[in-house]
Amino acid sequence: MSTTIYAGVMEPRWLDEREDRAWRGFHRMRTELIGHLARQLARECGLTEAEYLILVAVSEAPGRRIRSRDLSRALDWERSRLSHQIARMEQRGTVGRAPCDGDGRGFDVVLTDDGLAAIEAAAPLHLQAVRHCFADILTPAQLDALGDIAEAVDDHLAQEGAAHRP
Repeated sequence: MSTTIYAGVMEPRWLDEREDRAWRGFHRMRTELIGHLARQLARECGLTEAEYLILVAVSEAPGRRIRSRDLSRALDWERSRLSHQIARMEQRGTVGRAPCDGDGRGFDVVLTDDGLAAIEAAAPLHLQAVRHCFADILTPAQLDALGDIAEAVDDHLAQEGAAHRP
């Protein structure tokens, strides 16, 4: 399909049936799968998806401590969103804030003992749910294809982002 320009306005290049099926299927699958896993995480572990993502990232960081700006980048979150989420998690006692070495403006997010206990309890249950609803129902060829698709899209978006940076 080609793009036609009328009076300076581009005519949309509509998706064909195959493209539309793939796009809508991906969107529906992502929405339903993430929602299902998030509800299960809340029900079984008492954690929100955001809390789980932060606990995973901090628990995997050296010394179970990570600079807030690095965590923000890793999660692709705005700093204000991360700051509000960290404040809620501090109230629950799962993470704390500590001064950054060499940077008085930033802070490190530090996993507490309660946070470590929470992620150690939640991770196996969440992994079991991910296996049940995703990994175990796909064939090795489907997993390979999906991995290839994810890499292709991620690479494209990384190039797009690099092209738009000053």
